[in-house]
Amino acid sequence: MQNKASKIYIIAGRSLLALYFLVPGIAKLLAPASQVEMMQHHNIPYALPLLYIAGIAQIAGALLLFANRYVRLVSLGFVLYIIAINVLMHDFWNFTGTEAAHELQNFIKNLGILAGLLVLAGISPKQKQAG
Repeated sequence: MQNKASKIYIIAGRSLLALYFLVPGIAKLLAPASQVEMMQHHNIPYALPLLYIAGIAQIAGALLLFANRYVRLVSLGFVLYIIAINVLMHDFWNFTGTEAAHELQNFIKNLGILAGLLVLAGISPKQKQAG
């Protein structure tokens, strides 16, 4: 059984993770040009449609996390998303110098976010099906 402080920590952590996905999701939909350019720099095909799919998924997932709905499913979905982003967008092994260092920093930062999502998935009960 969780005490009151633990529940507050979980709500705060879940909300911050939701915010981490909500703000970039909105930015993708409102100002896609710079994101598409970055995706093209990393040789990602179909950048614009993928950007819109990612933006919608980030917003929807973040709203579900804020609402404390399907938390395990959303967290694990975001884990897969981060793995894809790390491999495709933070491919530090394909760069040198400052750009490689920047991509490595983002890669490691994303592993920290991934760790938080795994913890959240682990402490969240499986959502019951309606019916």
